[in-house]
Amino acid sequence: MHVTLPSTKPYLLRAIHEWCCDNGFTPYLSVIADGRAKVPREFVRDGQIVLNIGYEATGHLQIANDGITFQARFGGVARDISVPIGNVAAIYAKENGAGMAFEPESESVDGAPDAPASAPDESPEPPPAPTRPKLQRVK
Repeated sequence: MHVTLPSTKPYLLRAIHEWCCDNGFTPYLSVIADGRAKVPREFVRDGQIVLNIGYEATGHLQIANDGITFQARFGGVARDISVPIGNVAAIYAKENGAGMAFEPESESVDGAPDAPASAPDESPEPPPAPTRPKLQRVK
């Protein structure tokens, strides 16, 4: 019997968020802004957006196992933000960059993981050599 374990990602996000807030840091979230993420598109750069998820900047913040939701003001206008956990690329403290980067999970439009795009008679390409994740500070 094969049991699929739940992802540790939402637990790590909550822990780093709490660590940032407890130590007076501003928690920033780097998000892949695809069609699944409900974010203000005018602030998306290179397919990503960085969001301040500190309690002072958000209302009704919820970091659930399947996604992050909150309300925030952009240009003085309140917006509802919704980010699937799979779209989170990193969470870090604005002040010192301490945090954690994640491998974003890609999904197709119907919510199922993307299938490999190779033809049946072709041998699949070997996966790229693993690289060490890096956290890039976006200003």
